[in-house]
Amino acid sequence: MHERKSLTDILRGSSRDELQNAWNQTEAAGELGPLPAGDYVARIIAGELMTSRTNGTPGYRLTFRVCEGDYVGRRFWSEIWLTPAALPMAKRDLAKLGVTSLEQLERPLPQGIRCAVKLALRKSDQDDKYNAVKSFTVIGIDAPEVDPFAPSASGNGKPKEGGPAQ
Repeated sequence: MHERKSLTDILRGSSRDELQNAWNQTEAAGELGPLPAGDYVARIIAGELMTSRTNGTPGYRLTFRVCEGDYVGRRFWSEIWLTPAALPMAKRDLAKLGVTSLEQLERPLPQGIRCAVKLALRKSDQDDKYNAVKSFTVIGIDAPEVDPFAPSASGNGKPKEGGPAQ
């Protein structure tokens, strides 16, 4: 059984008083609800096979992250259903991403896919609000973000030029 740690144990040189002052002066963040309906520019950061929670319907989930405007960094999702009735729409949307075969769904999507997305606000039978992607269009491919801690191309283990100080 692990011994329970105290704040002093985890602060490592930071002052408990500093943390206490910051705690006392900080307002708690509000709950994140769905994004307002509208047009967004977002990057697809993941695509993964999934099944619905309610009846096990097979699908493919896209994770988008807003990259422009007031909601930069916020995420939303789109489920693409892989059923006979939904296949025409699934093939349409997946083809926008270069996915033209089922085998490609088992591989990662290319990085940096930037999209113009029309996002709707829907309400469930229980009156919960949620976002739904009405449509999306690929508008470009962004260069991968440079990791300042990645090894240099020379393989010497040192950060790339312009990375953290050595």
